[in-house]
Amino acid sequence: MMRYLLVLLPLLLLSSSAFSTSVSNIRLWQAPDHTRIVFDLTQEVDHRVFTLSGPDRVVIDMTDTSLSGSYSDLELSDSGISSIRSARREDGSLRVVLDLDTELTPRSFVLAPNEQYGHRLVVDLQRDDRTSPTIEAAREVRRAETDGERDIIIAIDAGHGGEDPGAIGVQGTYEKHVAMAIAREMERIVEDAEGFTPFMVRTGDYYISLVRRRQLAREANADFFVSIHADAFTSPQPSGAAVYALSDSGATSTMAEYLASSENRADRIGGVSGVDMQDMDAMVREVIVDLAMTYSMQEGLTIGEQVLQRMGEVTNLHRRRVEQAGFAVLKSPDVPSILVEAGFMSNPRDEANLGSQGYRQRLARSVFAGIEDYFHDNPPPGTWVYSQRRSGNQLSSYTVRQGDTLSSIASRHGITVNRLQELNNMNSDVLRIGQTLRVPSG
Repeated sequence: MMRYLLVLLPLLLLSSSAFSTSVSNIRLWQAPDHTRIVFDLTQEVDHRVFTLSGPDRVVIDMTDTSLSGSYSDLELSDSGISSIRSARREDGSLRVVLDLDTELTPRSFVLAPNEQYGHRLVVDLQRDDRTSPTIEAAREVRRAETDGERDIIIAIDAGHGGEDPGAIGVQGTYEKHVAMAIAREMERIVEDAEGFTPFMVRTGDYYISLVRRRQLAREANADFFVSIHADAFTSPQPSGAAVYALSDSGATSTMAEYLASSENRADRIGGVSGVDMQDMDAMVREVIVDLAMTYSMQEGLTIGEQVLQRMGEVTNLHRRRVEQAGFAVLKSPDVPSILVEAGFMSNPRDEANLGSQGYRQRLARSVFAGIEDYFHDNPPPGTWVYSQRRSGNQLSSYTVRQGDTLSSIASRHGITVNRLQELNNMNSDVLRIGQTLRVPSG
């Protein structure tokens, strides 16, 4: 009997460890151009993904894996997936079948553990670019006009999203929600500004790689790119808003280097898309990109200074100059860009401010006011703003002095109070000494 037990014991041990990997959870995120399914794993897994037709479906095989999580509560509407099935195969692998109701192209990759998640298998189901709502939105933006002249296009990027929450505040506030709330406020403000059109890089709670964010701005022919964030530090002391521009060398401060490193880790959390390389001689490409990047960085710094000045009128600043660091999301050679840190989620006062709609509105107005200042002074040829400047209908700046009122300033410049408020995106009649206003030139 003992001999039979000794023979049986290794078989029992083998059976208990037959499935060395377990799927503990399944998550689904929907973006306009793709659907992402994330399998949370207890350890790294070998897998393969392939498609079958008649009917269309995507098959995911995971070697030596069992399923302990559930997918019954996943919201599949508008995802391109009609149903999900799973079964264990004779060879011990787990097979997950995604039944499709539209044409989707799968792409899969594994992600190593980080500070927020363990091992993951990510399957992106990509929509055809010809029918992608994101691409169509970019095309619509390119066609936006005011009185026959094209609008200046501002790409607004709400940081993080989807499975990447960004920084998490002391009260549990997610950076991705704060960034989107500010971006939406800014979208409405830009829409109301004559001669300007907004393009939202991210329109919902899903992740976009840092490279893709830049690509989408370029596809929309954006004149400027602003990425909205609200980061955190290792202690609660740092506070206040800041503006960052790209650096081609070192960071201008320890904080800038820390925040750039923090933001650049986003692709290790959300997963990185592949980068398309142009079929061009390497030396020519390097020279062209270098020249364009130098111009783009300089414009980003200039616009950033004007944004920072406007932000200082409505909130406390962490730094009174534009900081520079190697932010991956800003590395577009032909679209000037800045990154706005709206405050520190790790600071209780900042987190409370960022939870206030009124504060987010004021901050969004100040960011666009700085951008608008720059483009009214430096309008791109062919735009409505450029034609207004050429025809003499241009604006200049006025600094509020003691004793000024909206009515006195409006009267002095031959416009109504309502027009003065429109020019400056104001929703009240409160003025502060030193505040900069846009007024008609002359």
